Amino acid sequence: MPIHSVMLSIAGSMFALGATSTAVNAAEPFEGKYFSGSGDVEYLQLLDISRRMFAPDPEFQNMSMLYMPKWNGLVEGATWEAWWVQNSYGATYCALPFFEEPFTTFLQNAQDLWFSQMGDGKREGANKWVAPDGCLCDCASPGWVMYKQGDGRIDIHDWGVEFSAAGLLMQCELLLISRDEKAIAHYLPMLERVAAFVESRRDPKTNLFLAGPAGNLLAPSYAGYKKPDGTYGKAYLAGLSITYIAALDRLIEVEKLAGNEARAAEYMEHRALARKGLPELAGPDGCFIKSLDPDGTRHGVYGAAQYGYFEASPNHDAVCFRVADDAQSKRILDKMLDIPELRPHDLILANAPGLDDMYEKPEGLWANGTWVNGGHWSTCEGRMMMAYARFGKHDEMRRTMQAILKFARQFRMDNPLVDFGAAVYQPKEPINLCYDTFAPPAAMVRGLFEYLYRADALDLVPHVPSTITRLDQRFPIRFGTKRLYLSTIGAGPVTAVTINGRTWKQFDAMSIHLSYADLPETARICVAMGGTKPVRVPRVKVEKLPKVVVPADASDEIKALCARGKKLAQVHAALLKQGKAGSYEAAHARLAVEAVATVLERRALESEGKLAPLASPESQAAADASYVVTANKLCDGIEEKLKESRPLDR
Repeated sequence: MPIHSVMLSIAGSMFALGATSTAVNAAEPFEGKYFSGSGDVEYLQLLDISRRMFAPDPEFQNMSMLYMPKWNGLVEGATWEAWWVQNSYGATYCALPFFEEPFTTFLQNAQDLWFSQMGDGKREGANKWVAPDGCLCDCASPGWVMYKQGDGRIDIHDWGVEFSAAGLLMQCELLLISRDEKAIAHYLPMLERVAAFVESRRDPKTNLFLAGPAGNLLAPSYAGYKKPDGTYGKAYLAGLSITYIAALDRLIEVEKLAGNEARAAEYMEHRALARKGLPELAGPDGCFIKSLDPDGTRHGVYGAAQYGYFEASPNHDAVCFRVADDAQSKRILDKMLDIPELRPHDLILANAPGLDDMYEKPEGLWANGTWVNGGHWSTCEGRMMMAYARFGKHDEMRRTMQAILKFARQFRMDNPLVDFGAAVYQPKEPINLCYDTFAPPAAMVRGLFEYLYRADALDLVPHVPSTITRLDQRFPIRFGTKRLYLSTIGAGPVTAVTINGRTWKQFDAMSIHLSYADLPETARICVAMGGTKPVRVPRVKVEKLPKVVVPADASDEIKALCARGKKLAQVHAALLKQGKAGSYEAAHARLAVEAVATVLERRALESEGKLAPLASPESQAAADASYVVTANKLCDGIEEKLKESRPLDR
C-alpha cells in the first residue's frame, strides 16, 4: 500500500504549499544531459547541473575529484585526508539512490574505514582512546581512527554517540538500496553492535538519550550538562534521539530484508520507546530544543533570555527523515523560515543567534558565524533541502542551489562556510573542494521523489515543482538489481501511473508504491498528475565511451595521460566482450576514460573561450591541474584493481 495516511495527515494542504512565485512559460522546453522537460527552465537547468556534479564534467568540480586510490574510495577533500561521519551525512543520504558503480564501491570503501575500525573495547585509536564496543567515530583513514571529536577540549569529550547513530543510518540506507545479501550478512552484526552502543545511553525513566560534551553530530558545539561545580557531564541530546529513531527506521527494514523478524520486532520496541520520550524535547511551537539538562534546564529555546538560540540540525533532520509527522514538521519548517538570522545568505546556519552554552568563549574559531557556532555546513543544507522538498518549498531550494553555484563556479566548494555562510573556510588555497558541498546538488535530485526504501518496496513521493509541466530523468534510480527511469507529466495530485506503458494501480494522490517483486528489471515509470494522461517514458541510450584523441599541441604530461586512457578503453571493451559490462571493473575503467576525455574537453572549451575564467591565474592553474590529477588517480586505482582481480584472465 502507499505511504500510511498518518504520515500524510495534512496532505490536502500540501499542494498549495508547493506553489512557487516564479512565473514560467509552461511550454518552454529544456534538453539537458541528465534532465529534460518543459516549464520552469531555470529549475530544470539547476537540476541538470546538480546531477552533472556527480560525473566527470568540464565545467564543474565533480564527485570523481574526491577519489582516493589509497583506499579505493572517497575522501573528504584535498586538505582533509580521511572520511568523516557528520561531513558525509547529508551528501551520502541524498546521493545514494542515484549512485552507481564505481561510486557505490568507492562510498562503501570509505565507510569501511569506520566499520573496520569500530570500537570493540580493546582497539586503540587516535590519542590512545579505546572506545566501547559498537562506537563508530568522528573520522578515519587506513590504520587511524578518531573515536571522539578531536578539536577543542578533547579531555572532556564524550565518545562519538550521535556520529554512531548517523553512521548506522547511512549504512542501513545503503544496504536497503542495494539489497545485497552478502553485504547484509557482513554488516548486520556490526550494525546491531552500533545500535546496542546507542541503546546504552538510554535513560529508562525518560526514554531519552544521554550524551556528554561533543557527543553531538556537529561537535563540539555542545557542552553537555554544566554541573554546579563547573565540570561537564551528560545531558539529554535531542539530535541523538532524532538521528537514532531515523536509523532504527532503516535498521528495522534491513532486519526484515534479512528475514530476522524477531530482531525487527525488538528494534520496533526500541523505536516506540524513543518516540515516547521525544515530546519532552519539543517546545510549544513544535520545534525541538538542543538539549535538556538532568536538572530540567532547556537549551535552544528560541527567544529565551538564556540559551535562547534556535538549533537547526535536530529540527531539519526531524523533517527530512520523517521523524516528525506532517503537522509538527510543517510547524518546524514555518518557524525556521520565519527566522531570518538562520539564513542570512540563503544557506542554513547551525544555529541563530550565537551559542551561549559552549565550554569555550565565543571568540576566534568559536565566534558566532565561523565554525560550529553559527557557521554553514552543506551536509546540513542537504537535509534542510529535503525538508523544503517535503513541503514543496521549491523557491527555497532554488535559492540554496543558486547560492552554492556562486562558490562552485569559482571552484570554491569549501566547507564549512564562514562569515555566516558568505565565505570559504580556507581562502588561501587556490581552489577548494569538500564532500560536504555535494549535499545540496544531491538533495536537488533526491528531493524530486524522496525515495522511501523498505524491505519489500519503495515509495516514491513526488515533489516536482508545479511550474514544471514535464520532467524526464535520463539516469536510473537504484533499487536492488532494478533500475528505475522516472518521468512526470502535469502538476497536482497523482492521478495515473504507468510502468513500461502498462497501468500501475498501487498509488494514491501523494505517492506511488513499488513492490520489489512486481517491478521489472528496467522500469520506465510515468507519473501523471492533475488528470493528465501518462506519456511514453523515453528510452535512455547508453552513451558510447568517449574517444581519447591526443591534441596536436599536447604536452608530454597530456600525451602520457591519453595513453593511459586509450589502454583502459581497450580494457573496457574486453570486459564488455566477456559479458562483464555490469562489473565494478568495467565501471571504474569507464570512469577513468571519461575523466581523461574530460581533461581534453575542458581544454578545448577554454581555447574556444566557452568557459569563464576563474578569479586569478593561480586558481585557474589549480583548477585545470585538478582535472589531470583526478584522471591519473582514477587510472591508478583501476590499474591496481586489475592487477589484484585479473578479470581479463578469466
